[in-house]
Amino acid sequence: MEETILEHTLQMEDAKHMIAELKQEVAKVIVGQEQVVEQLLWCMIAGGHALLEGIPGLGKTMLVRTVSDAMELEFSRIQFTPDLMPADITGTMLLDLSSHTQRFSKGPIFGNIVLADEINRATPKTQSALLEAMQEGTVTAGGESYTLPRPFFVLATQNPIEQEGTYPLPEAQLDRFLIKIGIQFPTRDELKEIVKRTTGVKHESARPVIDGKKLEALQQLAKQVLCSEDMLELAVSFVMRTHPHEQDAPEQIKQYVRYGAGPRALQALIAISRVRALTLGRAHVSWGDITYAAKPVLRHRLGLSYEALAQGIAADTLIEQIERTLEQQRAKV
Repeated sequence: MEETILEHTLQMEDAKHMIAELKQEVAKVIVGQEQVVEQLLWCMIAGGHALLEGIPGLGKTMLVRTVSDAMELEFSRIQFTPDLMPADITGTMLLDLSSHTQRFSKGPIFGNIVLADEINRATPKTQSALLEAMQEGTVTAGGESYTLPRPFFVLATQNPIEQEGTYPLPEAQLDRFLIKIGIQFPTRDELKEIVKRTTGVKHESARPVIDGKKLEALQQLAKQVLCSEDMLELAVSFVMRTHPHEQDAPEQIKQYVRYGAGPRALQALIAISRVRALTLGRAHVSWGDITYAAKPVLRHRLGLSYEALAQGIAADTLIEQIERTLEQQRAKV
């Protein structure tokens, strides 16, 4: 029994160092954005898909490509435009003139890390083709089903400012993204460092740290991180208080939220909390893991009212309010 515990502890330590090394390699190319990199790695170790939101030019594409280099995974990019068709993503049946038979030509969705650039520029029909592949892990063409490679991640980007010619993702499709990551504008010092790294002769690149098999091993190890009944109860309370009809919901939630998060949010909250604990070398989920994971997990799952949008009230502000009420409840116990 003691040997098993010791072996598990060593695995946790190995995982902690491996993830730290991954972050260091990405930091060679990406200036700043530590939280963004951290959350993106959490999402991938949890086995989910991420939505990255930020204005153009903040390095979203470079970030995803760098992560794929550090993980030695096949990278594929899809530039979403209004005229993009579902077959342009999934692939299509072609006629082989030499043998007079049909064969399936795979589309760019057949990659380990798929960058869906400006996903809100494509029509709902094309968006749904991508999101179906995300959910099922397969593509159907010509009556046959083709399995996507493993591991498989979709990292989608969207511009929050430009709204003309865009098709916002419906709530049910947003819910399929494990987390939503907001990319902030860099500081003055970070801007200067970006220029130094990108306009000179020498360009840094990330070396491979782990491969697909090691990543899958990390995913399995994360699932073994313990979540006590108390922590699960707190996570349930967090999700329940996002609903305006809930008795214990904060007043701001009742006033500014039309609908709250669903069961997938709770699953995501626990999954990301487990991964965060793993990155810190712990074998159990803490309250800090849950609160730290709450914003990226819940911010795209809250339906804000028109009043909230008009007043510029962000989902993150409301999530902080829920956290405060739960902290007060814990203090009384």
